[in-house]
Amino acid sequence: MIRTVLFDLDGTIMDTNELIIETFQHVLRDIVPQPFTREHIIPTMGMTLEEQLRGFSKREDIEDLVQAYRDYNWKRHDDLISPFPHVQEVIQRLVEANIQVGIVTTKIRLTTERALRMFDLFDKMGAVITFDDITNAKPHPEPVLRAVEMLGADPQATLMVGDSPADIQSANAAGVISCGVAWSLKGEALLKDYGAKHVLHDMRDLYALVGLERREGETT
Repeated sequence: MIRTVLFDLDGTIMDTNELIIETFQHVLRDIVPQPFTREHIIPTMGMTLEEQLRGFSKREDIEDLVQAYRDYNWKRHDDLISPFPHVQEVIQRLVEANIQVGIVTTKIRLTTERALRMFDLFDKMGAVITFDDITNAKPHPEPVLRAVEMLGADPQATLMVGDSPADIQSANAAGVISCGVAWSLKGEALLKDYGAKHVLHDMRDLYALVGLERREGETT
């Protein structure tokens, strides 16, 4: 029986896809060869910001690009972010059922908390593990293990839900149950290729995995 559910943030519970893509295109418009399209960006989503910027710019020193990214992202944040369908109701239902929930993300804490607080999710989280809290980012198991430790969770009764191969790899390496989301821009098939044990096509599919029934009116 699943007693703990960990979630990635970007692309999993929060639709920040256009915010991320727009920010990269703005910051790198004079840095990388054009056209620089979403098709260049999507395969890297789930990596750390530093890894992405080094890869795109072919520069080792990217401090200016990191700051430019964070400045633009902060400015556009509230206009370009929203929860994916049913996220808020599902998380509320998990909490009501005494199932622990937490966040494991490669975002920094400042923007992670901003997103969660915007949609009244922060106070529901028993653990929030961000890039600022770890030494090794996903796909390393450390972030997931930190959340498991913080919650006192049983790895075998813990589900990690994410939209990127890094989420699946981190979950599997940490010994928890990996779960992809079919709304990932990377596609369901890729997540399965990386070893996702389950794939959600609707956030409410979580109910079956944790032993809850959909309530009346939640069937569509």
